Amino acid sequence: MSKIAFVFPGQGAQYIQMAQSFYEANEQSKEIFDIASDALNIDMKQLCFEENDQLNITEYTQPAILTATIATLKAVEDYNIQPEVVAGLSLGEYSALVANNALTFEEAVKIVRQRGKFMQEAVPVGVGSMAAIIGLTNEKVEEICSQIEGIVELANYNCPGQIVISGEKEAIEKAVESLKANGAKRALILNVSGPFHSSLLKPAGDNLEKVLQNVSLREMTCPYIANTTAEYVEQLDSIKPLLVKQVYSSVKWEQSIKNMIENGIDTFVEIGPGKTLSSFIKKIDRKKTVINIDTMKDLEKLGGLTC
Repeated sequence: MSKIAFVFPGQGAQYIQMAQSFYEANEQSKEIFDIASDALNIDMKQLCFEENDQLNITEYTQPAILTATIATLKAVEDYNIQPEVVAGLSLGEYSALVANNALTFEEAVKIVRQRGKFMQEAVPVGVGSMAAIIGLTNEKVEEICSQIEGIVELANYNCPGQIVISGEKEAIEKAVESLKANGAKRALILNVSGPFHSSLLKPAGDNLEKVLQNVSLREMTCPYIANTTAEYVEQLDSIKPLLVKQVYSSVKWEQSIKNMIENGIDTFVEIGPGKTLSSFIKKIDRKKTVINIDTMKDLEKLGGLTC
C-alpha cells in the first residue's frame, strides 16, 4: 500500500492557461474559478487563461495560483485518493490547508489576495532582492551569508545544493559575489518584486495576523507540514501563528520532504501548475514515486495508485 503525500506549488509556478483543461472538462473545477471570481471581484478565468499584465503581480499571482491549484485538486479528488499528509511551498501551504479541510477555498483565496498585497507593499521596489544559489551545502551558504554586512537570510531550502537567499539589495549582491568566489556553481539574482521570506517582510506578517484573526479554521482531515518548522501540524491552534511567521521566515522544503520520507511517505503527488516541486523531490530522493498533475491528461498517472 502506498503512503501518499499531496504537495502544492508556490509563487513562480504561474503560466497563461494554467488549469484551463480542468476548467473546460470538470464541473467542480469550473466552480472553483467561479467562486474565486465572485469572492475577489476579478475575472479569474481571464487572469489565468488570457495574456495579461497582472498575472505576475504578486497581489494577483497568489490567488490565481491558488485557484488553478484547487481547480486541479477537484479533478484529482474524483480518484478518491486519501493523502497521509499535505504540504505546500510558501503560498502552496494555503492549498494544502484547503486540501485538508482546515480552510474553505473561498476563505483561502481572500486571504492570499491580501497576503500578496501585504508582501508587495512591505518593502519599496528596489530595496530588497533575492538570489538562487546552486552547488553549495546549506551550511556553507549560511556561513558565508552570516559574514555579509546588511540583511542576507536564507529564504528557501529547496533541495540539496539549491538555496534561495533574500534581503537587502546591496547585501544580496555582495553575498552573490562571495558565494561565487567560494565555489557556487551559479549565484543568480532573481527577478522578483520583493525580498520574500526575509525579516524585511515582518510588516506583511503583522498585517496578515490581523486578517487571520477573523478566520475560522475547521478540523483537518490529515496533518500538514509547516514551511517554517518542517514538522507535522495536527493542532488547529498552531496554524495561524505558523502562517504569520511563514511570510518572513525560511521555507524548509528540503527538510519537510525528508521528514515525510522518514515517516513512511513513498509517493508524492504534486498538484497544480508546473513541475518545480517534483524536480526538488527527485533531487532529495530519486527512489520515491513522484507524480505531477498539471493538465487533464496527467490524471491518467493516478490510475495505479492505491491507499
